[in-house]
Amino acid sequence: MSDVVIFDELSTTSGHRFGLATLNSPATLNSLSLPMVQLLTPALRQWALDPGIVGVVLRAAGEKAFCAGGDLRDLYESMRSCGAGPNPYAHGFFAQEYQLDQLIHTYAKPILCWGHGIVMGGGIGLMAGASHRVVTATSKLAMPEISVGLYPDVGGSWFLRRMPGRVGLFLALTGAPLNAADALFCGLADAHVGATSQSEVLDAIAAEAWQDQADHNRASLSRVLARYAAPGPESKVRLHFDRINELMAGDDLIDIAQRLRSLQSDDAWLTAAAANFVKGSPTSAALAFELWKRVQHLSLAEVFRLEYRASLGCCAHPDFAEGIRALLIDRDRNPRWTPDRLEHVTPEWLAEHFEPRFAEPHPLAALA
Repeated sequence: MSDVVIFDELSTTSGHRFGLATLNSPATLNSLSLPMVQLLTPALRQWALDPGIVGVVLRAAGEKAFCAGGDLRDLYESMRSCGAGPNPYAHGFFAQEYQLDQLIHTYAKPILCWGHGIVMGGGIGLMAGASHRVVTATSKLAMPEISVGLYPDVGGSWFLRRMPGRVGLFLALTGAPLNAADALFCGLADAHVGATSQSEVLDAIAAEAWQDQADHNRASLSRVLARYAAPGPESKVRLHFDRINELMAGDDLIDIAQRLRSLQSDDAWLTAAAANFVKGSPTSAALAFELWKRVQHLSLAEVFRLEYRASLGCCAHPDFAEGIRALLIDRDRNPRWTPDRLEHVTPEWLAEHFEPRFAEPHPLAALA
């Protein structure tokens, strides 16, 4: 399994080095598996302690995707085996994934994440915390968890809440896809470069004069990327910003749902987003909205601890396994949600998803 992530180092003219980590499962669109997480975390920690390493590049093999999300098949099997009882695999997977995401968010050295192609779910979890996030003409980002009975985890509750206006809530409820310009507008990316410029950027990194100060190196990396900035496409999010805020207004999810259900628009992107909400898991929508309300004043570490509870709750309830079945196992794309209407999601049902399913201390108690 060691080849699911390829590690290398890039030498520079100043004598410093960049760590290179390449997700290497193009056949699965580089879906984030537990072995990937277990390889990336110690490598990043080792590079953080190496004084000769001044930065990291996180990228992926293949042209189609940086990372299409978490590898859900093993989670599905664990849910089938464990039902509503303790799920050791899910406990370990989510704890280790969130620890990796937190490590990237708090990394002391610059991390350049090359987000080409499909970047969804767990892939955005890897990308969101990097200091320098690149999108290209092929980039397509989304948090589509409502379609599989989950919710935008991997810190999504935190970074969606910090997007302009109520855009983050709209993305959580609809799973709407973002292009490069959308990602820049929403704060999920820092630079848009040409789809074939990665080798040129790496050559420029190798030629740069790096120092031992992380702040200096972050600024230098920003200047390198600015040289390759390219015009982007039109941002649908920016175009529909006022309409999105109108749709998401208020503090009652049923009101928001009624506006999405009755949406009339000539724009295919906007109508597809509303249709995806209608087809999505009602429990997922309620969870996303509840987290939106809860996390406003929480730290990132607190959000990960709360998401850990919610994710284990999803594994103990029917919609997550049913969503994976419909999308990846039977592929009938006809999930049967429980309950099947948002109006039938009771406060008690929602509260069950947040019950602790672990012994204290919290498995993520050490996150700072």
